[in-house]
Amino acid sequence: MAKANKVESYKLESNYLRGPVAEELASETLNVSEESYQLLKFSGLYQQDDRDQRKALREQGLDRAWSFMLRGKSSGGALSAKQYLVYDELADLYGNGTLRFTTRQAIQLHGIIKHDLKATLQKIHEALLTSLGGCGDVSRNVMACPAPEASRKQALLQDIAKDIDLHLMPRSGAYYELWIDGEKQKVADVPSTVYTQAVDEVEPIYGKTYLPRKFKIGIAFPEDNCVDVFTQDIGIVPVMLDDELKGYNLLVGGGMGMSHTDKDTFPRLGDRLGMVEPQQLLAAVEGIVSIQRDYGNRENRKLSRMKYLLEDWGVERFKQELEVRVGFKLSPWFEVGEFKLDDHLGWREQGDGRYYFGLPIENGRIKDDENQGLRSAIREILRALGCEIRISPQHNMLFINLKAEDKDFIEAILRNYRVKTRDEISLARRYGMACPALPTCSLAVADAERALPGVIEGLEPHLISLGLTQDPISIRMTGCPNGCARPYTAELAFVGQSLDLYKIYVGGSFEGTRLVSEYAEKVPRHALVDRVVPLLRYWKDHRNPQEKFGDFCHRIGIDTLITLNLNESALALSL
Repeated sequence: MAKANKVESYKLESNYLRGPVAEELASETLNVSEESYQLLKFSGLYQQDDRDQRKALREQGLDRAWSFMLRGKSSGGALSAKQYLVYDELADLYGNGTLRFTTRQAIQLHGIIKHDLKATLQKIHEALLTSLGGCGDVSRNVMACPAPEASRKQALLQDIAKDIDLHLMPRSGAYYELWIDGEKQKVADVPSTVYTQAVDEVEPIYGKTYLPRKFKIGIAFPEDNCVDVFTQDIGIVPVMLDDELKGYNLLVGGGMGMSHTDKDTFPRLGDRLGMVEPQQLLAAVEGIVSIQRDYGNRENRKLSRMKYLLEDWGVERFKQELEVRVGFKLSPWFEVGEFKLDDHLGWREQGDGRYYFGLPIENGRIKDDENQGLRSAIREILRALGCEIRISPQHNMLFINLKAEDKDFIEAILRNYRVKTRDEISLARRYGMACPALPTCSLAVADAERALPGVIEGLEPHLISLGLTQDPISIRMTGCPNGCARPYTAELAFVGQSLDLYKIYVGGSFEGTRLVSEYAEKVPRHALVDRVVPLLRYWKDHRNPQEKFGDFCHRIGIDTLITLNLNESALALSL
């Protein structure tokens, strides 16, 4: 029998996530061991270093520029104004002066020094927030459509996300011992998820070694798949008939990550498992988690996501195992129609007499720079209005529960700080997404957040000249193949292959219901625009009326598109 990987050993021997963490946090070094690093992930912490400085520091005989990234947990991306402002304060106190919204509706702080971690976590705790389960081999932040539209039963999605997050929160007291001196979180009526029950040393859901890998859950109405529900380990689709909740359709086995060098790894869309009644949802979710706990691959972490278990078993065997565990039968998948996408930007009516406003945040990074004072503008709005916010799955920001008279106030502040709104950016930029990648992510092999704006800027003149500016197109970029910005369901994706080299993928669907196909590999960053323009021209000349770019590429077929690229390259060389 093959041995479990070393991370499994760390978890098993950690005494429910304690291990040597406390001792190493108290040491003089600015970094921790691999063992403590793996355990700290469960507290929402990633050890990182500034990779831009590695070579120079090494040549000087110095250690790396170590720091930590903290990822908070906020079900459905919901935060009060006060809670957001705590993160904003911490960005200056202990971080690098910026905030980063994630594609899972959470907030990340970057650049925290090890000796400032406890003070940071205590500030978060005082704001009735948590980072427990923000990373690690447990259920991550549960995603839900952020739009507060009363007619769409939005509160239902937010409530489900909170309930699931609470139910799947780790029970170990290690988090509170390390960061809060043993204090348990207080109960409060705030728009965030905080574990408030008595903590037991036994993990009734996860067990001593928790899950084989991270676990992701998302909830979406079919008419708005903004959470990319097919990419989740568990996708939940409420079934509404005449405004009444009939049940929940369940998808299982989605996931984005892969490895360029391992053919056994691949992105995957979730399978339609069936439908459960409303009161059965938590039991079904826990049952699915328990199957992954017991049967997920613990030998090879590259193959340990639940998608590989579904690929091996098939959906029928998985369904049978679930029904045995939960003690009830699932109904067949209830047909809910085609999935659509809404990014919720701009001014919208909530349906209760109030409004919300969706502000685009390019690649999720909130900062002040020479171009705009985005962070200052958001801070001024929230201090004045005190409104709640929601982080969107496209790493944008929604200000919710606004009054009609707030519109002029908000727009004046945004103009004053030169912050661009939805109608002031191109559709390519509006639907663009990138992961942080270099210089902080240890897995990145290429830039993404720092590269995508330039790529889109290079594409925009061509979109204008081709008359394609009114056609939305989803463009995503990641610095490695792990897929944090969900590139494998994009219409056009750039995935880091090695330093400044990318694979290009095309043919995913705008609505997130189809995977991409590989179009080119080892394309230098400076050549990405030139390799894509022939595709845009071909789309312009040969598409069906209103046909989206991803649908066109899928219909034409990847072999034909690759041949087109070769012909264009040959033509360019001959000129």
